Amino acid sequence: MIGRITGTLLEKSPPTICVDTGGVGYDIDVPMSTLYNLPDVGAKVTLYTHLSIREDAHVLFGFGTPAERATFRQLVKVTGIGARTALGILSGLSVEELSQAVTLQETARLTRVPGIGKKTAERLLLELKGKLGADLGHVQGSTAPSNQSDILNALLALGYSERESLAALKKLPADVDVSSGIKLALQGLVR
Repeated sequence: MIGRITGTLLEKSPPTICVDTGGVGYDIDVPMSTLYNLPDVGAKVTLYTHLSIREDAHVLFGFGTPAERATFRQLVKVTGIGARTALGILSGLSVEELSQAVTLQETARLTRVPGIGKKTAERLLLELKGKLGADLGHVQGSTAPSNQSDILNALLALGYSERESLAALKKLPADVDVSSGIKLALQGLVR
């Protein structure tokens, strides 16, 4: 198994990049989140990898962080999710956003990723529950996940970006109800 590659970045042609390691060029498929964080062509790069061996091909997938690779490996274990779909999910959502969606059981957030329908999103949430997202400190505590989800959905409906809304959600007290949570979040966003 190839677990990590360090070498010179030869080319970028999304979603595939080529990395030269000791005179051998490896074609590696990467999610867009990793691609955006890569240095310029000609620079040294290190990627955490996952080798997928199929009957017709050996495909190497690369990730900028061990967390991305671990999430990819969890995604491909889900029934009906192949490596390409998992790569698409990680291109559309960061590991933190996916963890948040799983913790809050938000089907709508997953269906925004191209190629993920409602049934696939529901299957993902069901099979990843307890395996992904358990480390989100701001969701833990006495607040029910549905309250957090309702507050987040209200902020999104009001036109705030997902990033702004999640930042506001993190600043809320753990025991806040939906109505008060929305008011407090709006006050924090206006400042």
